[in-house]
Amino acid sequence: MAEIDLRKTAGEMIRNGTWKFENGIFCQAFERGIAGYDGESFIFPDSWSRRERKEAKKKLIFILGLDTDLDSFYVEISDSPFAFLIDEFYGLTVPAAPSPYQALVETIAQQQVSFDFAQRAIENLVELAGRQVEDLRAFPSPERIASLSEDELKRAKLGYRAAYIKSLTELYLAGKLDLELWDWGVNEAIRYLTEFRGIGKWSAELFLAYGLRKNVYPAGDLGLRRGIAKIFGRSLKEVKEKDVREVIEPYGKWKGLLAFYILCYDRKTEMERKKK
Repeated sequence: MAEIDLRKTAGEMIRNGTWKFENGIFCQAFERGIAGYDGESFIFPDSWSRRERKEAKKKLIFILGLDTDLDSFYVEISDSPFAFLIDEFYGLTVPAAPSPYQALVETIAQQQVSFDFAQRAIENLVELAGRQVEDLRAFPSPERIASLSEDELKRAKLGYRAAYIKSLTELYLAGKLDLELWDWGVNEAIRYLTEFRGIGKWSAELFLAYGLRKNVYPAGDLGLRRGIAKIFGRSLKEVKEKDVREVIEPYGKWKGLLAFYILCYDRKTEMERKKK
C-alpha cells in the first residue's frame, strides 16, 4: 500500500509561514495553537478540548490529503505515458488550503505571476496580517484583511490583486459571495464564481481544486500546458487548453491528481533547467 510521503507533500505546499515540516512532523498553525501529524499520530496542544482536536484532525486530513487512494491512482496511470510520474513523485498527494477563504486569497495572489513570486506575496500577507502562533502565524481572518486598506495590502507585493482580494473579502463577509460550494457541481460552481470581478475561469478551477478538493484542474495553466508539452515532446505553442483537456479528461476521477503530478513535474524540471 502506497503511504503518503509528508515530506514530498509539504514540499509542494505554498510556503506561507502558517506551517512547517521538521523532524518528520508536519505542523499547522490554527488560531488557538499548532496541531501536527507525524505519519502515524496526530499531535495537539494539551489545553485543546476533544472538539478542537477532532476539528483539527479533520483539517489536517484535508490539508494533506491523507485519505487519498494512491494505489488506485498508480494502477490507473501505470500503462500510460504518465507512468514515470509514479517513481518520480511516489507518495505525493495534493495539498489543500485549511479553509475556502484562504484558498480564495491564495488563488487570487497567484494570478499572472510565477509560483515563487506568489508564494513570497502570500507570505508577506501572512506576516502583515496573520496572528503570531508560537513560531508560526495563523492565516489572516477575512475580518482582519477587510480592515486593511488597499494600499496596506499592496505592501505585501500583491499589486492589482490587492484590490481583488479586498473586494472579494468584503463580499464574502457580507454574505454576497458563497465559498462553501461543497455540494455544487464543478461547472455550476465555475459559472457562479466567475460572475465576480477578479475571478476568471483559471482562478475558479484552481480554487475548487485547492479549496474544496473538487476533481478539476486549471486547464489553461502555463505550467500544466508546459508539462504536457515536455512529456509528449511538443512545443509549448502547440499545447492549448483544449489539448490539455483531451489528454487529462480520460482519467476520470483521477484527472485532478494527474494534473497536479504533471504540474509538479513541470516545476521540478524548470528548477533543474534554471540551475544549469
